[in-house]
Amino acid sequence: MRVLGHPMRIRILLEIGTGEACVCHLKAQLGIRQAYLSQQLMALREEDILRTSREGRYIYYRIADQKILDMITAAAQIKGISMDAINSEKKTCSCPKCSGDN
Repeated sequence: MRVLGHPMRIRILLEIGTGEACVCHLKAQLGIRQAYLSQQLMALREEDILRTSREGRYIYYRIADQKILDMITAAAQIKGISMDAINSEKKTCSCPKCSGDN
């Protein structure tokens, strides 16, 4: 629970949601430095909250157990993170999934 209590980790998990996302996509959406994002992703992976898959040079992150998403949504509400802000304007990155080149 300590790992899930961090506001940025909650935002990351909400951004990934039921799908998957690469680092460049999360960086574009969340507007944070890649080094900071990588630290947060590593903490979530070490606790088996996230799984990864690789396609070429891109690593995609997905939530290991979708039941976690329900808990994260509740945690976001407790932390005061607006679901509207998370689901607002979506930015794209250069990965094949965002650019439609897959």
